[in-house]
Amino acid sequence: MTVSNNMQELDGLPAFDFPDAEAEGKAKFPDAGSVAWRVSVPAYDSEEEWESAFARFVKAVDTTEVRALIVGSWSDAYDTSPEKVIEAIVTARDQFPSLRALFVGDITYEECEISWINQTAMAPLINALPQLRSFGVRGGQELNMTGIKHEGLRSLTVETGGLDADVVRNIGAAELPALEHLDIWLGVSWYGANTIVADLDPFLTGARLPALKSLALRNSEIQDDIAAALAGAPVVARLETLDLSMGTLGDDGAEALLGGQPLTHLKKLDLHHHYVSEPMRERIRAALEPAGVVVDLSECESARDDESRYTAVAE
Repeated sequence: MTVSNNMQELDGLPAFDFPDAEAEGKAKFPDAGSVAWRVSVPAYDSEEEWESAFARFVKAVDTTEVRALIVGSWSDAYDTSPEKVIEAIVTARDQFPSLRALFVGDITYEECEISWINQTAMAPLINALPQLRSFGVRGGQELNMTGIKHEGLRSLTVETGGLDADVVRNIGAAELPALEHLDIWLGVSWYGANTIVADLDPFLTGARLPALKSLALRNSEIQDDIAAALAGAPVVARLETLDLSMGTLGDDGAEALLGGQPLTHLKKLDLHHHYVSEPMRERIRAALEPAGVVVDLSECESARDDESRYTAVAE
């Protein structure tokens, strides 16, 4: 699977594309606070830089009412970081007092494959927006999450086809006392993933994340190892949702989950895109569904052996 479609919504608001310069004069805009505004430029041979499109957006829309902003493609994302994109948003931050949700890198594979997207340091952006409640980023190349401190952020999503362990450790060291939802796509070693279970310890203990209710450690080629670690992880007891989807989970990981601490308190266990056998799937359903847990075991994949398993998103 690749990322083939742009985001349809953010923070419960439908996505709306801010038009290019030629179409802007003819466009009819919705109420500024009723949609998630996507600002983007063509990924290849763009005649306008993202910062210029954003400047037009700031002039055309009542930014004081904007609640959600989606950063789409910037010019040559496969070769250029979004440093100027971030600088433009930070410079205009006082004009967005209602901004609650921000996503950087809503880029499809036709614009730039996820593992080719150049990223940069995100702390200057996140820390500059104290009113922010939800932040997401796509692409792990040169991604830096060092020094994040935010009292109000409730949701953090990092989507990659291969995430360096240093980034994982930096997320674990972030100061996010209000965070309720954490979603990390770890990816595969071919595209830079080198995380081991020990790097996930801050998430497994939950000690630095006192408000966490939903944990997704997914799209990983070490999904069985992660499942085994979660079987006894302290954080699980206070979760409502546990997500190990999109990865290489098989019977070993599923067996570890079933043999570990009770999961019947969960509202949902998401395991979609997996390699779990039918007998084991039936055991999971029998153990959890009678207690009211919603179990997603869709997208069952097949493989000749462990080495031929693949994650949902890589390149």
